[in-house]
Amino acid sequence: MKAHKPTSQVPFLLRRKLAVEDLDDNQWDDLIHELNHHPSVDFAERKPGNRLWVTYDGAHWSTDALLELIEASGGRLETGWWVRRKLAWYRFTDDNVRANAKHEPFCCSKIPPMKK
Repeated sequence: MKAHKPTSQVPFLLRRKLAVEDLDDNQWDDLIHELNHHPSVDFAERKPGNRLWVTYDGAHWSTDALLELIEASGGRLETGWWVRRKLAWYRFTDDNVRANAKHEPFCCSKIPPMKK
């Protein structure tokens, strides 16, 4: 098992698997290098079939930021219904993780804080 970066908050790590098109081998190498040196990315690798696997700290980064980096590198995601559905799920879980990271827990014996 790979050790996590010391900056990663393990409870908030998210893994994303994306099919990326239009990148040559040099662009792939640059993208993977940039991702692995990003402070919020725990680990990134290229899998066979031009698949990108990225694990990042969802409290500080998002799927949309990852997509921007892919597009800046000259790549794009495959298109289709399943990709749109998966991206919607990824964005939903990004929002949940960010909300949970900001949440301050309260004691079980106290009344929950009320919104004003």
